[in-house]
Amino acid sequence: MSTEIHGLAAAFADPEEFVAALRRVREAGYTQVETYTPFPIEELGELLPVRPRLIPWIMFSAAMIGASGGYFMEWYATHDFPINVGGRPLTSWPAFIPVTFELAVLTSALVGVCTFFCVARFPRLHHPMFSAVGFSRASQDRFFLCLRATDPRFDPAATRDLLRELHPETLQEVPA
Repeated sequence: MSTEIHGLAAAFADPEEFVAALRRVREAGYTQVETYTPFPIEELGELLPVRPRLIPWIMFSAAMIGASGGYFMEWYATHDFPINVGGRPLTSWPAFIPVTFELAVLTSALVGVCTFFCVARFPRLHHPMFSAVGFSRASQDRFFLCLRATDPRFDPAATRDLLRELHPETLQEVPA
C-alpha cells in the first residue's frame, strides 16, 4: 500500500453538521476542500473557494476564430472564383453572415465541449475517494468532507484533531 495519502475524509449524517464542519474547516484556513453530498446545499456556494472560469473565455475565442475563418473562406472563394450575379459586388458581406454565424457557433460549441472535458478531467475512471469506506452512501444519505493532503495547511495530526472536534460519523485516511 502506498504511503502517500489523498487526504482525510470525514462523513456526516446531518446536513447542518456538515455545513458547520465545512465552516469550521474554512475558518481554520484550509483551501483545498472536497465535498460530496447526495443533494445540493445552498451554503456550499459561499463556503467553497471559487476557481477562475476559463471555459467562457476559451469558447469566445473559439467563436471569434470560427467566425473569422468562415468569413475568410467565403471572401477567398468569391475572389478566387468571381461570379458577377445581379451586379452586386464580389465581397457582399450580408450574404456572408449566415455561414460566418454558423461557423462561430459550431466552433465555439465543439471547443467548449472539449475544454469542459479537459478542465473536468473526464473521463476519470478512478478517484481516490472511491476507496473510502462507506463512500457509496455519498449519493444516498451521507455528506463527505475531504481535506486534501496538497493543502498548504495540511498536517496529518493537526488536521485529524480538527476533524475529530467536529464529531463526524467516520474519519479516515484516503490513500492516493
